[in-house]
Amino acid sequence: MLFITMQKDCGLLIIISGPSGAGKGTIYEQVLKQSPNMRRSVSVTTRDSREGEKEGVHYFFKTKEEFLKMQKKDAFLETATVYTNYYGTPQKEVFDNLEKGHDVIFDIDIEGARQIKAKYEDAVLIFIMPPSFEILKERLINRKTETEESLQRRVGSAKSELGQYELFDYIVFNDTIEKAVNNTLEIISAEKSRIRYNENRIKKLLNIQ
Repeated sequence: MLFITMQKDCGLLIIISGPSGAGKGTIYEQVLKQSPNMRRSVSVTTRDSREGEKEGVHYFFKTKEEFLKMQKKDAFLETATVYTNYYGTPQKEVFDNLEKGHDVIFDIDIEGARQIKAKYEDAVLIFIMPPSFEILKERLINRKTETEESLQRRVGSAKSELGQYELFDYIVFNDTIEKAVNNTLEIISAEKSRIRYNENRIKKLLNIQ
């Protein structure tokens, strides 16, 4: 497996993850909206494009043969299979943006987060969670899209995901969207202030070659 390291003053790779109903998608979109230097990751998929979807904006659409060739060349940071379709994050696009100093943010499940962390140890992993499992259950019920069986399955999955907390660097409890977004932005700001991300700039100020 290719293990990737980047220059010290590159952008941040940020992963937002968490259980269904935690609000991670909303937080992801709000963080993007408030961060002009940030880029979203765009996945490759083998499924057909849907109405309104644009190549390179929503997905890169490939045939299964093209996907498997990319996978054989280790072109993905992470991959997943959903029903009969393949999905993957092309690493060249991500690392081109990081090298240019842009931050790249992911809204991805725990398995995808694990795969990325295994390839790029500097990834910043943030787990989004409601204040309690009872509140998570209430939010899922309020969607009015869950059967009792699927509701119990999602709550069980949430407990299993939270049980893997050691994979993550931070947890943000989503009491309210505004507070959770602010907390997430503060985490990103703190990460960007780390010495190791600013070493080249510091050496320049000190005229150290």
